[in-house]
Amino acid sequence: MTINQIQDEIIEEFSSFEDWMDRYSLLIEMGNELAPFPEEAHTEQNLIDGCQSRVWFTATLDKQPESEGKEPVIRFLGDSDAILVKGIVALLIRVLSGHTPREIMDADLYFIDRIQLREHLSPTRSNGLVAMLNQMRNYARVYQSRLA
Repeated sequence: MTINQIQDEIIEEFSSFEDWMDRYSLLIEMGNELAPFPEEAHTEQNLIDGCQSRVWFTATLDKQPESEGKEPVIRFLGDSDAILVKGIVALLIRVLSGHTPREIMDADLYFIDRIQLREHLSPTRSNGLVAMLNQMRNYARVYQSRLA
């Protein structure tokens, strides 16, 4: 699936809930389904600056798609010590993981505004969301430069 197809799928999932308490519940559920984050990866190096909660991200370049004639893709793992933020981490990973560095850098992440996520977060959580996205794009830039 493309990044836009995944975003459209998320928009559809969130649009089935009118009440933001239900949307928060969906986010929490997504966080609970997040792939396990290795305990040894809970390091200062993987900690995202600018988040109110503690948030960790790692990224690896998966070159396996090359065997199928495709470009390498980035695989993200993430975690947070706050249950709602962990859901946001899961959402971002769902959208961006498994895509090429170029696709990640060029992505217009319109789903954030369409599901009204930013306007239902506190200012500090909203800043954290931006910090998470910036870190994911930084990983993409670094891997893109290594591929060039």
